[in-house]
Amino acid sequence: MGFFALGVNHTTASVDLREKVAFSPERLTTALHEACAFCHLSDLVILSTCNRTEIYAITPKPDLLLDWLAHFNGLQRTDLLQHVYQFDNESAITHLIRVASGLDSMVLGEPQIFGQVKNALQLARQAGTVSSQLSRLFEHAFYAAKKVRSETAVGEQAISMGYAVVQLAQQVFSSLSQTTALIVAAGEMNTLVTRHLVEQNVGRLLICNRSVERATLLADELMARVPVEIIPFDQLADALPRADIVSSCTGSLHQVIDASDVKQALKKRRFKPMLMVDLAVPRDIDQAVSRLNDVYLYDVDHLQTVIEGNLAQRRQAALEAEVMVSQLSAQFIRQQRSEQATPYIVAYRGHIEQLKASELDKARQLLAQGQNAEQVLERLANALTAKLAHAPSQLVRQAAMHENPEILEWSMSALGIEALVSNEPAEGKEQTAQPQPSNELLKP
Repeated sequence: MGFFALGVNHTTASVDLREKVAFSPERLTTALHEACAFCHLSDLVILSTCNRTEIYAITPKPDLLLDWLAHFNGLQRTDLLQHVYQFDNESAITHLIRVASGLDSMVLGEPQIFGQVKNALQLARQAGTVSSQLSRLFEHAFYAAKKVRSETAVGEQAISMGYAVVQLAQQVFSSLSQTTALIVAAGEMNTLVTRHLVEQNVGRLLICNRSVERATLLADELMARVPVEIIPFDQLADALPRADIVSSCTGSLHQVIDASDVKQALKKRRFKPMLMVDLAVPRDIDQAVSRLNDVYLYDVDHLQTVIEGNLAQRRQAALEAEVMVSQLSAQFIRQQRSEQATPYIVAYRGHIEQLKASELDKARQLLAQGQNAEQVLERLANALTAKLAHAPSQLVRQAAMHENPEILEWSMSALGIEALVSNEPAEGKEQTAQPQPSNELLKP
């Protein structure tokens, strides 16, 4: 088939080298066209993310891809040689499925890579560097990746702080669409928490940050998808009764949420449950809050325990996923090989049709001459049988002369001959007389 994959990722190359071979979206179309011209091919997809750059192509000369990758990025071939990995045919298909499934990611099972691979294919299609053959190969990889993620738990458990918060919220509340989340500090960690909450359809967001400008930036990003309200930092205690979920990560040296304020908030809420997550070190939330009824308080250590347990489950699921990937890769190869037989089958059927037409024409001529119909039919059957049996008979003879006896066995099995021979009735076989012992030999 000539399918080939070449690339570098977080396990084979430093950040410095990965940056040198990364492709920005702006120059990707140019890169696709130049690679096809340089390597004399027309089937090419480039996948470029922060953790990997990979080239997928159908080519009889894969070495040219490495030359081009170095040339395009102003590097020497030797700069890349010890950092690249290369796969061909079935191993390349397996690698592509592993990548799309998240099994080859820095964060095991992460879902973003699936969309990144799809975008890479779409960009290549727009650039005109994808044939139907390469397209079908990628579509099979997408099918396989979806199957792996739906039938194994490789991507189910949270293994990031941000998503772990959402997982806890889903355990406490039956529907996040009916909840209000209070985000205390709009830094990087809480920004991730907020995005995950929005993806899971949280009902409302309250953003409380010392810098109103920073809170406004985050609110502007999200308000198209969810109602957002900015809370002045000095009004944090007043906002607590409205919050079902509180995620705090201020980086302050002192606590910003007191147990007394939470106690008052619970009374105003009529003791509806609250989930409070303290992502800060030192901690933002008074530890006395953990002794209050109707409050679920988690800190970084609690979340880390959750993440480590989830990661262990993902690793176990990854073992099942790897087996499935191998099976799905082999399945695609079998399909490809099966399709390669199609023109031969068409040609063979055409040959049979010609034999049939020739013998049928002769039979019609004989009937037109007035010959006996029964004799004509018998001649037609005998002639057609003889011609159809000629090629298989020659095949069996050649197989019998082969040094490997399994060739004959396979040929007979394929033609259905083996079963006929083994089931031949005893009375139909020639009986061979067995020699009897001579009485003369028994005499002393």
